[in-house]
Amino acid sequence: MAERSQTAPEAGNDMGNEDAIGGNVSKYTVLPSGYCGQPKKGHLIFDACFESGNLGRVDQVSEFEYDLFIRPDTCNPRFRVWFNFTVENVKESQRVIFNIVNFSKTKSLYRDGMAPMVKSTSRPKWQRLPPKNVYYYRCPDHRKNYVMSFAFCFDREEDIYQFAYCYPYTYTRFQHYLDSLQKRNMDYFFREQLGQSVQQRQLDLLTITSPDNLREGAEQKVVFITGRVHPGETPSSFVCQGIIDFLISQHPIARVLREHLVFKIAPMLNPDGVYLGNYRCSLMGFDLNRHWLDPSPWAHPTLHGVKQLIIQMYNDPKTSLEFYIDIHAHSTMMNGFMYGNIFEDEERFQRQAIFPKLLCQNAEDFSYSSTSFNRDAVKAGTGRRFLGGLLDHTSYCYTLEVSFYSYIIGGTTAAVPYTEEAYMKLGRNVARTFLDYYRLNPLVEKVAIPMPRLRKEKPPPYKYPLTRGPARNHPNGKGDKKSSVNHKDPSNSF
Repeated sequence: MAERSQTAPEAGNDMGNEDAIGGNVSKYTVLPSGYCGQPKKGHLIFDACFESGNLGRVDQVSEFEYDLFIRPDTCNPRFRVWFNFTVENVKESQRVIFNIVNFSKTKSLYRDGMAPMVKSTSRPKWQRLPPKNVYYYRCPDHRKNYVMSFAFCFDREEDIYQFAYCYPYTYTRFQHYLDSLQKRNMDYFFREQLGQSVQQRQLDLLTITSPDNLREGAEQKVVFITGRVHPGETPSSFVCQGIIDFLISQHPIARVLREHLVFKIAPMLNPDGVYLGNYRCSLMGFDLNRHWLDPSPWAHPTLHGVKQLIIQMYNDPKTSLEFYIDIHAHSTMMNGFMYGNIFEDEERFQRQAIFPKLLCQNAEDFSYSSTSFNRDAVKAGTGRRFLGGLLDHTSYCYTLEVSFYSYIIGGTTAAVPYTEEAYMKLGRNVARTFLDYYRLNPLVEKVAIPMPRLRKEKPPPYKYPLTRGPARNHPNGKGDKKSSVNHKDPSNSF
């Protein structure tokens, strides 16, 4: 790394400088010191003024090195993890070192081989940078804060390059996805607007079940799933989409599940935070997952709407709210795993462990050994803790966590980086596990006879005979075989 000038102030070392980061950089051109002419090729232009973007400041250290500052969450300077920005006006074969200098966390999967994501105009598929080009260390120039540095070589002058902490999943992408599902006119898929965020974005609620289960007077067994309460935890959205895609498919298991269960899914609880590029907070700086005890209808409207609906269902004698699962991503641990609650009733505690044990059998990336049950005071305001105390002994509340980086397959030590497809595969396996939990397996063969599909639906991606046992033993359709091995070294492309 280049030495910083001893006469220049050390950017980012005091909170005064941190407070100066009030928004994202917008087409910010970095010119060499003393340069007065028009920008030339190689004078990098940084931008984060786009949906889910985050980059608050750029300091040039030398011709080849730049210090980059994450913009803190809106109205909350405590959280600085998510970044997402573009770089343009590059020169072919231009080599740079980017230092992300103001992470709010010290522990990070960067210690274990995680690398930032990159794509460019001519190569729009996200790839991970080679881990050998990424360094995570305590930096004396930044008050011994932890810094993540990565080396990169720009190879195409006309391309705009985009870098991100993890695979982005924006509010707009989510809305397009739901619009496409609605257009298929499936009689077992219902979308409604449960409320609006502070900035008037939609809080979508999906109901996936056989129409017979929604007729007046019908008894319902409900599985309630939420995601993206923490906006920077983008893997949550991919897992959630995997659950939805499976449940609306013509797979025999999905059809049995729709007959017996009502799935209520609120996939994006914090649409403002997602849109703004925050890591953990809402527009007003609230960590919504600490406000379940008493959400305000004006400050936490999305949370308030979901809580009201859950309480309404809980008070309905015809409705049995059996599961609540809140999906998150974890910045320091590998694999998928769960958090559950602790109960005085030993039998209830043991029954709570059944679902994660079954999921472990179905998903090679899910770790039961990392799953834990707690009543940590810090987590008192979370959905899992609050609803675990509210609902009765027949209900189970979990936080499903999935690593931002990778999973380790049993019996090996090699970390397999997650892809978008692998996150969605975990979601499909979560959905499958309800079949085992409710012991509905014998019913699958009865519905395996092909049924006419709706005109607008695509053919089912699942064409293989089903057997009991771990999901990895039955092929999951076209992309699944690739999901655990699709992690080529991006250095071949960039």
